[in-house]
Amino acid sequence: MVHFINILTLLRFVLAIIIFCLIVITNNFILALMLFFIAGITDYFDGYLARKYDAESELGEILDPIADKILIIFCLFALAIELDSTLISFFGALIISREIWVSSLRDINARKNNVDATKVTFIAKTKTSIQLFTVLIYLIALGFNNMLLVIFGDIFLTISLIITLYSGYIYTLNTFKN
Repeated sequence: MVHFINILTLLRFVLAIIIFCLIVITNNFILALMLFFIAGITDYFDGYLARKYDAESELGEILDPIADKILIIFCLFALAIELDSTLISFFGALIISREIWVSSLRDINARKNNVDATKVTFIAKTKTSIQLFTVLIYLIALGFNNMLLVIFGDIFLTISLIITLYSGYIYTLNTFKN
């Protein structure tokens, strides 16, 4: 079961690349939207199955958040290109910078045997959910040619950025409070 769960997680890596190509190269927004939805389902099911069958693995714990980040990064890059959006580009760069920073904090904490300082928190899970929802809004806007929804996407991207930076701030405080 662990192997199947890890395959579900790895599928998001592949789907991220395919979704990027569908948005930027073929402009097939509906298919990109459907595959993004499938990627979201795999994110739900890999966690659900791991907990239900007590099949959590160290590899799965590492790969799952990385798969989420890669999916979000590929989608934000594709959306920034397709929508020619400086906002998505800049906010995407800030989101990526936060991810790199938190990875560095995790490395620091691993060396100090202080892994609890950067253990995944509720706010970090909320951050990921809002990021995924934001991408979904943009994809729906493109798929159904409803540019009014892009404004809602921009609003949720702003909310997502604030939560993303806040969670990074919390991890930073937890790392350096000792």
